[in-house]
Amino acid sequence: MAESNNRADLKFYTTQEVADILKMNVQVIARKLQQGNIPGYKIGKDWRIAEKDLLQWIEKFSNQKKRTLSEKVLGSFIKGGRVLSLPAQRKKKRYILEYILKQFEPGVVYKEDEINRVIMQYYDDFCTVRREFIMEKMMTRSGGKYMRNTSYKFQPDYRS
Repeated sequence: MAESNNRADLKFYTTQEVADILKMNVQVIARKLQQGNIPGYKIGKDWRIAEKDLLQWIEKFSNQKKRTLSEKVLGSFIKGGRVLSLPAQRKKKRYILEYILKQFEPGVVYKEDEINRVIMQYYDDFCTVRREFIMEKMMTRSGGKYMRNTSYKFQPDYRS
């Protein structure tokens, strides 16, 4: 009996129905489904979205606090704790570099291979990150030894 009640609670919407409910373009909904942003089930050529999944998705994105700029940047360029790529824009790149830089203690002297090992946990191109650390004055290098600058000030984090 409980099993039939669960089935009665199941309600699915088509892509068009979700678009109508949310007052959005059906192509936008389809794209969000294809990218996995909205949870759904592809049955043949058509998508179905469970009502409970749709309500959870709406709740998650409609009432969320505004993210800080660094949260947006990190969310765009980091997946599973790894940096996908370094942004071209300097300000965004600095947020990514600061994310990695936080792994190093200020004032502690590190050998180059130690620096490389830590960076590689986050990004494969450790040479570029090391070079950027020096150029941004996040670290100093002397005789093959590296040290995080105690005077480096992290970027302010604005809500946007």
